[in-house]
Order: sequence, then C-alpha cells, then structure tokens
Amino acid sequence: MSFSIVPARLDQADTLCDIERAAQELFRGHPAWPSYAAATMDAQALAEAIGAGRVWVALDEDGCAVGFVGVAIEDGEVGIAEIDVLPSHGRRGIGAALLEHACMWAAESGYPSVVLGTLSDVPWNAPFYARHGFEPIAPRDYTPALVEHAESDRERGFPTHLRVFMRRRLQSSPAGWTRWPAPAKLNLFLRITGRRDDGYHELQTVFRLLDWGDELRLRVRADGAIRRLTDVPGVPAESDLMVRAARLLQEHAGSALGAEIELDKRIPMGGGLGGGSSDAATVLVALNQLWRCGLDEDTLAELGRQLGADVPVFVRGRSAWAEGVGERLTPLALPRRHYVVLDPHAHVPTAALFQAPELTRNAPPATISSFVSGETTENAFTPVVRERHPGVAAALDWLGRHGAARLSGSGGCVFLELRTLEQAQAIAARCPPEFTAHVATGVAVSPLLEALGRHEGGPHRP
Repeated sequence: MSFSIVPARLDQADTLCDIERAAQELFRGHPAWPSYAAATMDAQALAEAIGAGRVWVALDEDGCAVGFVGVAIEDGEVGIAEIDVLPSHGRRGIGAALLEHACMWAAESGYPSVVLGTLSDVPWNAPFYARHGFEPIAPRDYTPALVEHAESDRERGFPTHLRVFMRRRLQSSPAGWTRWPAPAKLNLFLRITGRRDDGYHELQTVFRLLDWGDELRLRVRADGAIRRLTDVPGVPAESDLMVRAARLLQEHAGSALGAEIELDKRIPMGGGLGGGSSDAATVLVALNQLWRCGLDEDTLAELGRQLGADVPVFVRGRSAWAEGVGERLTPLALPRRHYVVLDPHAHVPTAALFQAPELTRNAPPATISSFVSGETTENAFTPVVRERHPGVAAALDWLGRHGAARLSGSGGCVFLELRTLEQAQAIAARCPPEFTAHVATGVAVSPLLEALGRHEGGPHRP
C-alpha cells in the first residue's frame, strides 16, 4: 500500500486516540497490559502537541489516518512520546516511516539524539528500534527525564524488568535542510503616548516571547537565489518579509549564497502575535549562521528594524520593555507564566486601527514599575477592535469569564495570563468551537536562540 506522512490536525485528535487504543490491544495478556489498559492519552496535551507541530500522521490512499507519531523535548533531546499504527495496517512499513520522519525532524532541528522507552521482549518494540539504530541506555546514563519516567513506571506497576530505554544518535540531514522556530509574542500592555512628525506613533509596550509559533525550514543554495517554496495566501513572495530579510542580509553581508525557504504557518495572520516579524527575524538569525556571515546581534537587529519595528525583539530573543515605535528595547525579566491564546479567526488590519479617529494617541507615559505593579495592563487598541470586530469582542468576553482577558498588539487574538499550566489547559479545553485555543508558556530565552545554539555545534557525530 502507499501512504503519506503529514502534520496532524486538531480535528484528528479523537482519531489518533482511537488508533492508540487499537494498538494497545496488541498487548492484551502481556504483563504490561494492566498499565496500558489503565492509561488514557491526555486529550489537551495531544492538542497542544499537534498545535506545536510535533505530531505527524500516516494517511492511506483514501486519506484515512492509520498511524501517528508524536515527540516531546526533554533534557535537550527529542523523545518519542507516542508511536502507534492500526493493527490492521501492521507490517507495511508505516511504523518505520513514522519513526524515520520523527528522527529526520529532530536532526533538521539540530537535536543530537532521539530517545524512547519500550519493551525488551516484544518483537515490534526493542528489536524493531534496534534495527533502526537505537541502542539501550544503561541506568547509570539516564538523564533526569528518564529517571522520572522510570520512577513513574514503578509507581503505576509497569513491569520494569522488561522496560528498556533506548537512544539513537543523529547526523545532519543529508539533503541539507535545517529547521528553525519563529516564536509568537504577546503585548502584555500597549500604550500610545504621541505621534511623531513622520506620522509614526510613539508606543510603550512589553513584548512577551512564547514557546509556540511558526517553524521555518531552510536550505542553502550555491547560486544566490532566494526561493520561497510555501505559498502564503495574500502574501506574494516578493513582498514577504522572509524573502526581504534574506535579500537584505545577502546584500549587507555581501554573500553569494542563496536559500530555499519553507514555512509551517501556525501563528494566525493579523492576530497581533508578530508572526511575519518573527519569521523575518528567524531568517536573519538562521541565514547569518548558515551563510557564515558573522554579523553580531546588534547588526542583525538593525537590519530587522529596517524590515519592521517588531523584528528586533525577535532577533534579540528576550522579552523586553519597548518604546519609540517598538524598536527601543530594554530586556525585562518576567515571572514564569502560562497563557491561553484565543484566535477568533478575525483578520484585523493594523493600518486601519492606527488611522481610527477614536484611537487614544496621547496617553501619559507609563513606567516599568507601574507595569510590574499591575497598574498598567491596558491595550490602546481594545476599544477600537471591540467596536469594529464583533468576533474579537466575543472572544474577549468569553475568555474574560475566566480572568482579565487582553488583546495582543494591534491584531485579533486575545489572551489570558495564568500561573499554572493546568489552569491554562483546563480553560483551553472548554474553548467554544468558533474559536481556536492555544496554550503557550512565556520564555526567558527565545526558542530561536536555543535553536541557534544547537545548530552552531556543526554536524552531529554518528
């Protein structure tokens, strides 16, 4: 049979849970069966993994899901969180293809290895993984995450004498592709304090970077051409900030190299989450490394400023207090918080908001201390967006039942800040069908900078 492997969709979550339950039936009568039978896949965790692009599904000729694989990041390496194939479709190479797909994603993302936990006495478990380059890990070499998994096994009565953890060392993609994150941001407040002679508005805001966003796939070309291989509705390639960023870097650095760019677009366009700016920043940072340009952060941030006021904060990779048109940044240490980000599927054009006659443009300046104390939380665009976009108003109202819901930036997405991940997940699980909820965590260091650290290590050792 022929099959394809594609990113999983949120509307496939129930189907994937059904596949897992069907695959578990293969263990009926095995000592591990009671543990498997008692376990259920966390629906919200699965939804978050799908939203983060870390679950892939195998589709048959009719487009039906017949297997899937999901990964998690633990202790700086990729872990196979789940891999299942319908028993009716076993021994057709689907499981092997899913495993190799996950390993290729990890290698392109710069991770050094992939780990998993399996059973030593089941032919389609440890022996199967051994044929695909996985080797047993001695208990003395367990990472903290593996120690935690082993303890969890003991607590739930899993047959630990049959448990084996295995690792596969990775090499760089032979096709030359690398993957890079482009994280979303939230504006924790936004105030307009004046208007400049050139027509731009003076702003004050706090950018909060998230652990969730778009993903770019890049491959260096020797001929100097810049090619965007992914169609972005409504955005011609020549005007795309990603393409413009690559050409700006190319010109400034005098590089003769080019690039192919693929985009997995997850950040809603017009949502006020900085998707286009973040994509551009990722191109600047990644190609600076891949082309060996050697430009420093300040130079890259200045190039980013030429593309858009929000680009520098993504280049620098730290949450920050921002002033001017958003380009004057002061790094800001923020407490660990989790967010429900609600997408009402309403494209909000930024230019129209800035031109709105009812927009407040002369607010008194805020201070960092007034923000930290909780006194400054408003977004100047909220009244305008509420009036002009009923869908956003409805999203604010629904999320507002659970706390102080806020608008992000000058877009349509709204968010709620929470102290625990469990609170955020519980609220997101109750999201009405007309909205899409994402759960994200604020980060001190951007995923882009973490990826840069991985890729700077050079080719992985076998």
